[in-house]
Amino acid sequence: MSVTLKATVMDADQIRRSLSRIAHEIVERNRGVDGVVLVGIVSKGDVLARRLAATLSQLEETEVRFGRLDVTSHRDDLHLRPREGRRPASEIPEIDGRVVVLVDDVIHHGRTARAAMDALMDFGRPRAIQLAVLVDRGHRELPIRPDYVGKNVPTADSERIEVLVAEEDGLDQAVIVAG
Repeated sequence: MSVTLKATVMDADQIRRSLSRIAHEIVERNRGVDGVVLVGIVSKGDVLARRLAATLSQLEETEVRFGRLDVTSHRDDLHLRPREGRRPASEIPEIDGRVVVLVDDVIHHGRTARAAMDALMDFGRPRAIQLAVLVDRGHRELPIRPDYVGKNVPTADSERIEVLVAEEDGLDQAVIVAG
């Protein structure tokens, strides 16, 4: 299947600024970061969570804990998806009684966020769960809305948004592809 690049919607600088703004919004909404834990959804959300944790730690001059969450076994479409290769295992810090900010690269139908909330409950009982995404492309099928959004990008159902991160792909960029 061929993939066609349709547009670049965020470059490295826009991604950096969006993450900085989201970090400030997290601090403002939670009146600081005491009791806040970031959990990134594998595979790009964990990279973004690590970056957000570093930004928050610098802003608030205190360590902000973060982890990563593999939601594969909690998805409702396992029977429709091809088996993926080995994914990093979940590594979750203590979440009981804390505010957990789930971090993902793109929200579309809302199914990954739902699976993440289900998976998170296997690790404890957070006081609250908030959702931060770099890109919101709309087309929600579940009543889930992110608390923090880097950029809203309307797309057609036939399009996808791919987020590239320097740690894995060699550059930071969000693009619309068709294919």
